[in-house]
Amino acid sequence: MPLINYEALDSSTDVTTTKTLLYEAIPLTGTIVSGTYSDENIKNFTHGMFQAVYDYPYLSSSANHIFDLTVGYSSNSAVSGSVSAVQESKKINMYNQFAQVLLGYTGSNNVVREFESDLTLDGVGKLQNTFMINFSRLITKDQIKKGSFSLIVGTGSWTTPFASASTLTDVSASATAGTTNTLGGDYGVLFDNSAGDDGGVARGLVFYQAGIAILGTGSWDSVTDFNSGSLGIPAGGYTAAQSLASASISGSCDALRHRIKNISFNNTTEINSSIYFCRVPHNKYNYTSNPTYLSSSQIVVKSIGTDTPISYITTIGLYSSNNELLAIAKLSEPLRKDPSNEITLRVRLDY
Repeated sequence: MPLINYEALDSSTDVTTTKTLLYEAIPLTGTIVSGTYSDENIKNFTHGMFQAVYDYPYLSSSANHIFDLTVGYSSNSAVSGSVSAVQESKKINMYNQFAQVLLGYTGSNNVVREFESDLTLDGVGKLQNTFMINFSRLITKDQIKKGSFSLIVGTGSWTTPFASASTLTDVSASATAGTTNTLGGDYGVLFDNSAGDDGGVARGLVFYQAGIAILGTGSWDSVTDFNSGSLGIPAGGYTAAQSLASASISGSCDALRHRIKNISFNNTTEINSSIYFCRVPHNKYNYTSNPTYLSSSQIVVKSIGTDTPISYITTIGLYSSNNELLAIAKLSEPLRKDPSNEITLRVRLDY
């Protein structure tokens, strides 16, 4: 059995930790969102509280979940209590659920905060009628990169939704500014930076760690037929606010998907690393008991007594204080070691 020699690691000089952020571009085209496969990639549920969007027909084993989509409004909204309201309790519950998880409560009176179109949470500029896009962790990873989110929505008529369009971006957000931290993590404001009078107008929010976008109805204020495709829609269609109140949740989700041209952002993967500097001094590890050093069935590391001993390092093992093997690192090729050199090998464990 080969002889094993252990070299102790000093945690103050031989071990360090690092954090690396990796970014991946995620483009979601409107053809997927609007139902590339005749809506077979859109899954509706019997409870009717949200839709799930997949990149392939959702019954396929190859399908990947992209995001969930729902709508909701505050009980304080102007559309709340409408005589033509459909699924009102569910819509209010969805709004409160997202607001509670992402923003929490106000003061000590246990009132759920309402979304606002700014970073101050001062009760001004409330977003009380909203569409909610909850992106899958599969594509957001650890979080959405600040300043990378872009959503292009059509603001034309129902028949030609992209005759005009608005681009909503978190243009003011960065790693160091333009965001506010809340119960649900950091969030930034989505601005309409399209040409014209709407440039720079706040239209929604993006919560980076949660992977959720909140859209108000302001982008479609001038659109009278935001929704003309759902069952029971009267001639001429519904405005966005009317759709939230009087169409079903799935019907309003269908209307929004009909107007999404493109979604893009960079996701973020955080890699935490422990780095071990394994030092091989000149007077150690120059001999080996590896059975590959054989000559006439004898282990030989020198041909004659005056030869310089040589060994070749191929593997590093990291052991616990109880000599339990915890990790193995393999070199790409054997590394020559003799008394004339010292070697420092850098082993990195990512997790």
